[in-house]
Amino acid sequence: MATPVPAAAPGFIETMQVLVVNSGLRLVGAIVILCIGWTLATYVKRWLSAALSHLPLDATLKPLLASLMRYAILIITLVLVLEQFGVQTTSLIAVLGAAGLAIGLAMQGTLSNVAAGVMILVLRPFRVGHFIATAGQQGTVREIGLFTTMIITRDLVFVSIPNASIFGAVITNYTGERLRRVTFNVPVDYFNDLDQVEKLITDTLAASKLVIKDPAPSTVVAELQEYAVILKARAYVRSPDYWTALYGLQKEVQRALRSHDVLIAVTRQAAVNRNEAASGITSAEGLEKSPPPPAAWRKNA
Repeated sequence: MATPVPAAAPGFIETMQVLVVNSGLRLVGAIVILCIGWTLATYVKRWLSAALSHLPLDATLKPLLASLMRYAILIITLVLVLEQFGVQTTSLIAVLGAAGLAIGLAMQGTLSNVAAGVMILVLRPFRVGHFIATAGQQGTVREIGLFTTMIITRDLVFVSIPNASIFGAVITNYTGERLRRVTFNVPVDYFNDLDQVEKLITDTLAASKLVIKDPAPSTVVAELQEYAVILKARAYVRSPDYWTALYGLQKEVQRALRSHDVLIAVTRQAAVNRNEAASGITSAEGLEKSPPPPAAWRKNA
């Protein structure tokens, strides 16, 4: 005789139905909150980036503020999603603290880049748009992020440098100051009147629209070489005009020297004529009849 199967308790079935419905609603609510939070974070970052572009704020901080706002919204969204499943916020904070410590020990290199990025933003050894040399690279700073700094080289090559490498290296900022000095050498011949040549070069520099009047340009004697007097031309220009001024001023100085018949230094060679035919000695005879070396030479040899 078959044993009858006991019927399920009505209370258990109702409890399971309520549990499934509630869990489903929480899951749907969590998905909706996650989608809304992710979309909101993306649009807020774009809107904030566009709004900050019209404000007189340092360009270095604009992308950082937009990224921080996006991460803040994502963190709030994650907390709301976990609350849908009954996770307590206080317990979550404790778990995140312990997990953060473990992750921090495992990612010391990555976190060092974040710390270096914060120090760069606080100390500001350079800003977006400055031309710098650091960590073996040269270029114009495009963006300073939390982990890396992006620069564009003169050849329009994109370079991403970890912030820790930058903060631990020597940073040369070529455009950090408003003015920059252009310096180049001008070799002239000894036969020139140096006072007139110095005045000619200085006046040529002062006549350029790129040269700043204060400090005034100058020309000095830098070095006396065997065949040349090296004059050093110096002029101050605006930092953005440096390369244009460096090449343009040298061309203008060359034209001025040429128009005033200033002799440019060249290497000279003195011709020596040996009249061996008049002496009646050929080269071979001269070698055969050449006197022996002194006794002192033979002794030392």
